[in-house]
Amino acid sequence: MTTRNHRAVPALLVLLLCAGCATPGPLHVYTAAPTPSAPLRDLDPDTAAVGEVPSFVAADESLLGFAYDPFTDHFFLRLAPGDRFRVVDRPARAIKRDFTVPALALAPTTAGGDLAIRPVDGHVFAAHPTQPAVIEFNRFGQLIRTLPLATLTAPPSALAFDTARDRLLALSGGDLARITVHDRSGQRLAAFALDRAVTLTALAYDSAQREFYAPLAREPAVGIFSDQGLLLRTLPLPPAAPPPFLDVGPRSFLRLF
Repeated sequence: MTTRNHRAVPALLVLLLCAGCATPGPLHVYTAAPTPSAPLRDLDPDTAAVGEVPSFVAADESLLGFAYDPFTDHFFLRLAPGDRFRVVDRPARAIKRDFTVPALALAPTTAGGDLAIRPVDGHVFAAHPTQPAVIEFNRFGQLIRTLPLATLTAPPSALAFDTARDRLLALSGGDLARITVHDRSGQRLAAFALDRAVTLTALAYDSAQREFYAPLAREPAVGIFSDQGLLLRTLPLPPAAPPPFLDVGPRSFLRLF
């Protein structure tokens, strides 16, 4: 006669269902300074606690862009000349992998290096080097497609992704910085201007609160804007430091890979 531990079955099912996934936790703000060897900073806005993770950017390397993937709890770093990428495992504080995306070999080295990630499938978006479009590739650098962004006339300056509504968000310059909202086919759904000057180097989006994050141009702070472009509040940055790349995302409570 055999017996079965019925209490173990639900626990096993939970582990199987959660394998390869992440459970969302509190929102964190992540910044990456363009200075070589500078650590990646992790800010919890609720407690003001700041942590650091090595960036593994060497003295002879230049950081052009940065994004956080909350599904894997990994940072994606874009390195000059624009086609090189480094993935850093935040909990392990280690390099996960390096790869190149040849379609981005002609990317600019001073602007337009920002990244956005669609966590549900791990697709990464980077501005096309010369066209009003984005290059879409997966977490391992395999090219998916080139996606034109309707109504833009130049490559976007920075990118973010609205995970709740499955939309790509593009920041462009002009008399006033402007954000355009695009669906997954690249069609424009909305557009609005920000009411405060920003640096045009980075854009992040909190889908739950519907708030944009971008470094301000005239003060050492990150501006937090409504989804109509109105400045709501700021997060201070170290004075006299270059504007950082940044992203936001929910910290994972559980991650099994």
